[in-house]
Amino acid sequence: MAVFGYGRVSTKEQTTENQKQEIERAGFKVDYWFADNGISGKSYASQRPEFSDLLSKIRNGETLVVTKLDRLGRDSQNVLATIKSLAERNIEVIVLQLGKLDLTSAAGKLMLKMLGAVAEMERDLLIERTQSGLQRAKQEGKILGRPVKTNDVQRNEIINLKKDGKTITELSKDFNVSRASIMRITGDLS
Repeated sequence: MAVFGYGRVSTKEQTTENQKQEIERAGFKVDYWFADNGISGKSYASQRPEFSDLLSKIRNGETLVVTKLDRLGRDSQNVLATIKSLAERNIEVIVLQLGKLDLTSAAGKLMLKMLGAVAEMERDLLIERTQSGLQRAKQEGKILGRPVKTNDVQRNEIINLKKDGKTITELSKDFNVSRASIMRITGDLS
């Protein structure tokens, strides 16, 4: 059965050659190499052109080797979904970063669940820290959100000019703010 290798780098200036060499040094003879260059890790694996091509060519029972877990997906949920879909096709998934562990094996599935749980905990802790920081900032009297582009005097002037017949578009241009801002200030949401 064939061995497929996959690499990804975020910028066009980088190369996936090191990833391919690392896979070969680990003892794998790569029959088919696929690499997405200049593709952010923020994109889902299935939306990457080369990875999609790989998925269409790899057959049931073959092997996919990557150097790191993040090559397979955007986040833990995406990685788990990608590996699950490959496991359903009986495709062995090996991530060198995890010590040649086959992620479709029983031990690999356990490792993925543990990694997923850790990633979920990290995400929850980040949300807690963010909420705590926002609450502290509010208590300190800091104004949260986008800075206001107009002051009280300007807002009163906008309201008076609107009453005098100026249009929302004219006011928007005069005060260098969006039409939505003018409508919010004047209460003209129609």
